[in-house]
Amino acid sequence: MESYLNQNFDVKAKHSSEEALEKWRNLCGVVKNPKRRFRFTANLSKRYEAAAMRRTNQEKLRIAVLVSKAAFQFISGVVPSDYTVPEEVKAAGFDICADELGSIVESHDVKKLKFHGGVDGLAGKLKASPTDGLSTDADQLSQRQELFGINKFAESELKSFWVFVWEALQDMTLMILGVCAFVSLIVGIATEGWPKGSHDGLGIVASILLVVFVTATSDYRQSLQFRDLDKEKKKITVQVTRNGFRQKMSIYELLPGDIVHLGIGDQVPADGLFLSGFSVVIDESSLTGESEPVMVNVQNPFLLSGTKVQDGSCKMMITTVGMRTQWGKLMATLTDGGDDETPLQVKLNGVATIIGKIGLFFAVVTFAVLVQGMFMRKLSLGTHWIWSGDEALELLEYFAIAVTIVVVAVPEGLPLAVTLSLAFAMKKMMNDKALVRHLAACETMGSATTICSDKTGTLTTNHMTVVKSCICMSVQDVANKGSSLQSEIPESAVKLLIQSIFNNTGGEVVVNKHGKTEILGTPTETAILELGLSLGGKFQEERKSYRVVKVEPFNSTKKRMGVVIELPEGGSLRAHTKGASEIVLAACDKVVNSSGEVVPLDEESIKYLNVTINEFANEALRTLCLAYMDLENGFSPDEAIPASGFTCVGIVGIKDPVRPGVKESVELCRRAGITVRMVTGDNINTAKAIARECGILTDDGIAIEGPVFREKSQEELLELIPKIQVMARSSPMDKHTLVKQLRTTFDEVVAVTGDGTNDAPALHEADIGLAMGIAGTEVAKESADVIILDDNFSTIVTVAKWGRSVYINIQKFVQFQLTVNVVALIVNFSSACLTGSAPLTAVQLLWVNMIMDTLGALALATEPPNNELMKRLPVGRRGNFITNAMWRNILGQSVYQFILIWFLQAKGKSVFGLDGPDSTLMLNTLIFNCFVFCQVFNEISSREMEEIDVFKGILDNYVFVVVIGATVFFQIIIIEFLGTFASTTPLTAVQWIFSIFIGFLGMPIAAGLKTIPV
Repeated sequence: MESYLNQNFDVKAKHSSEEALEKWRNLCGVVKNPKRRFRFTANLSKRYEAAAMRRTNQEKLRIAVLVSKAAFQFISGVVPSDYTVPEEVKAAGFDICADELGSIVESHDVKKLKFHGGVDGLAGKLKASPTDGLSTDADQLSQRQELFGINKFAESELKSFWVFVWEALQDMTLMILGVCAFVSLIVGIATEGWPKGSHDGLGIVASILLVVFVTATSDYRQSLQFRDLDKEKKKITVQVTRNGFRQKMSIYELLPGDIVHLGIGDQVPADGLFLSGFSVVIDESSLTGESEPVMVNVQNPFLLSGTKVQDGSCKMMITTVGMRTQWGKLMATLTDGGDDETPLQVKLNGVATIIGKIGLFFAVVTFAVLVQGMFMRKLSLGTHWIWSGDEALELLEYFAIAVTIVVVAVPEGLPLAVTLSLAFAMKKMMNDKALVRHLAACETMGSATTICSDKTGTLTTNHMTVVKSCICMSVQDVANKGSSLQSEIPESAVKLLIQSIFNNTGGEVVVNKHGKTEILGTPTETAILELGLSLGGKFQEERKSYRVVKVEPFNSTKKRMGVVIELPEGGSLRAHTKGASEIVLAACDKVVNSSGEVVPLDEESIKYLNVTINEFANEALRTLCLAYMDLENGFSPDEAIPASGFTCVGIVGIKDPVRPGVKESVELCRRAGITVRMVTGDNINTAKAIARECGILTDDGIAIEGPVFREKSQEELLELIPKIQVMARSSPMDKHTLVKQLRTTFDEVVAVTGDGTNDAPALHEADIGLAMGIAGTEVAKESADVIILDDNFSTIVTVAKWGRSVYINIQKFVQFQLTVNVVALIVNFSSACLTGSAPLTAVQLLWVNMIMDTLGALALATEPPNNELMKRLPVGRRGNFITNAMWRNILGQSVYQFILIWFLQAKGKSVFGLDGPDSTLMLNTLIFNCFVFCQVFNEISSREMEEIDVFKGILDNYVFVVVIGATVFFQIIIIEFLGTFASTTPLTAVQWIFSIFIGFLGMPIAAGLKTIPV
């Protein structure tokens, strides 16, 4: 079976081709209810629609760019447009409407933009300030919202409970049974009168309704869970200026006229226009499919919603929001496209198809055998031409039994149990600070064999402070000195340092609406800016004193950032740079000495500074070097900032403590067979010190630098990679190479953490991409499968635990359901063949189907994880889903139950002394009761597939206890009070004790089976 499934029902956890997704759908046979079975699978037609929309967008933009280029040549002769402002817009105090704004940006219409007075002119017409943003007056904001719309995309309506009831009724077998019930009612009432003749028909109707309502309730709850998770996925915040104050705001609250601040890795939240910024490069592939990045500046100021900032930073003004943008329309279509189905969902669809075909065959044969028996009986009596109403009902009952065998035999619940388990796990993981973006990640994480983790913010707290410095060749303990540090540094050096810190930064010091000073930016920038403030610097004054000529933002390839400013005295230019200490120091040929004078950087000074860097790094400090250069030969903004010839001002050591609990989590991973590797851009000594503190770097492990790693040959990598525990000074491509090698060459299942834009390729390549929720950019989150909301390594271990729990829970449910399938099939088939009647009626089989399908999935697929899970080795990439241990348990239990029921059929009447007209009904009731209690106790035994103690932690899962309790309660009701509908009769106390004992006997047998090695 496993090889057939791997051949035909095998899809990847990520990036499956449309052909693979189409293939397994076509192979799915014997589907009782397509609406329900394929509810949580991708809508391929909607995806094709979205791809077509992207191609249209690409063509539209290509034409728009060509037209705007042509328009530049004729711009001087712009004829006044015939645009008139609609009356309601005028009445609201605006001078431009939403449609006109939308057409300017979407069509890249330079002529229209010029006609409206450029970006400043549009800001005036929108009653917005390019510096202070919108007013926060509630009435004005709601009026703006009414006129221009909100920044939300059209979503499919949440289906009501009754829609799920209707979909559950679409089950082909239930519809056929409904027809049988209807005919049974008519024939029964016609022959036996009301109410006696209606019992059989009403019994089937009641069972169908019960199945439908329980199924619909379960499905409806799942849909609510997915809706909640979707809301969480869409929570994106941006920096916005309103009323002159910068603040974080949800992108869904943005309105035309809002001033938004964008940096590397941000997603453009709505259509808008560039106000100011540096080196802005936009990736429009998400909107157009075009991989070539676009430069955005004053000449090409158009920014489209949904595109990503690949480089640079800028301020933009929002012009068009929500469904008026192309991204809004695309998102509405993409949302309908749904998530890819997971490998387990597809595999279990395959299992359901195989068993469904077997079940269909058995059902047809059973019906044929029963009908043949009846004909032979009538033939022997010579009444084959005479048919009574009772005989017609008997024939109908045979047909109902055959259809019900299909109901029980087609395990429609298998693929849906995966979804139920995943929905439950995703909801719980959300509470544990992990947001799952792709369903398959839950499954895959359970098989993970390697975690490649970032250092900063994941293994460490990301609360950074400068604790040591080496400024003007003098090492100082900043943590103890505080503001007195200023007095120990020459005044000229302090001035240089403040100039460098406040101008060469991606952060900002602002006064918030409560009048308090607040530092915005990454933790590293915050630590440096705090140092600048402690040296007596004033951020806003410093920024106003100099004109910025060029900015090169930090990126993890260059490992440094730079700025060129124009000095007020004489207009000369100066470049500042800061970044990885050894890289920036290598670009310096001069240094500021202890007297504040610039002197050449000799061998001795270089050695002293390198020793200082290593000392800082060995204390687990992150080191940065600050340097400057006077550009005496002039500079053009189109040139790159020089890469050498700098003067070193100083080195700072930043403390970022290891998170509590990380060491224990790393040890837990090691015991669980998961290798943890640290991949960081930091200095190798800092990385090694932190890795030892976390327990990642062991005596037999290797720490390597990215530049050394990328020079190795394939043969050397084969020997090296298994030993690598730390990779320092790594570039994004080093990380990508390591992940690819681990996945392809070593067949590992790899989880990777990332926060920056440059981590996107590695996150995309990994089996499970984990993005950081706090430090992560939108680009990283978009490429990830799971978002770690608290940026904590311990949460990653929790995700691994939940992943294992999902995988094992589904295995438990499959084991339980296949046992019921096998027994119900063989019992009814063999009984029909040998005795000419079936012991389990249609109503009883529907009840059994509900126990094993919806209720079984609820009980077993929602088991919470326990610590024992992390003591097992991971499944890895090649593990079989239906293991030998599962087959052992399934076959062992099936044989026991079949022998028991067959014994009762053969000897039950004599053992219990049953005689008289009701003896067969009594025996069949006893068989039905024993069969159900076998399933109840088998469900308890299925909680553990290898362990003998199945009661451990049973009370922690209240759903399991409730399901078992409800099953037993309703079984008593069915036997004792619903006999006329369910074809049962009340049992004696001895018969009840016997039923429960026979069911319970399955538990020691299950325990004995677990001792058999496989």
